[in-house]
Parts: sequence; C-alpha cells; structure tokens
Amino acid sequence: MAKQRVRLFVKGKVQGVFFRQALKVKAKKHNISGWVRNLKNGGVETLLEGDDVDVSHVVEWCHGGPANALVNDVEIRHEKFKGEFSKFEVLY
Repeated sequence: MAKQRVRLFVKGKVQGVFFRQALKVKAKKHNISGWVRNLKNGGVETLLEGDDVDVSHVVEWCHGGPANALVNDVEIRHEKFKGEFSKFEVLY
C-alpha cells in the first residue's frame, strides 16, 4: 500500500476543545505516526505519516474535529514520505 506524508494547518476554534488529544486517538486508531501541536495564532499544526487510506481518514476527520471544535479551514501540504516517526505524539 502506498504511503503518504501530509502537514495540516487547522484554523478555527481548535484550541481548548481537546483537538490534539482527540486527534491522537484518531491517529492511533488508523496507525498514523507523527505529531500535533498548538500554534500561537490559535490554530493547530499536525504532521501525519501512514498508508494513503488511513491518512485520508484522519485528514477528513480534521475538517470537523472533536465535538466542541469549529474548523474554518484546513490547509494541506503534501510532503515526501520519510517514515521518521514510530508513534503519534502531542507536542507542547
């Protein structure tokens, strides 16, 4: 199965709504590695690596996020797959 790596910048009400923790659960469910962190501008940045189908599921989830989130925009940047992560982490 093909692998992919994407970097997402999620904008809207995505801090203080457990977005990072919910994304970690979703990523683990789909065997995605990488990380997620809050940005100073109020958004969230995440780097996802895994099988095409699994990454697509997580990207789709990011367009809505957890129950209390209000996602206004998701910027997607495709990058070259590196396979450099062994797990998915929340960065602080």
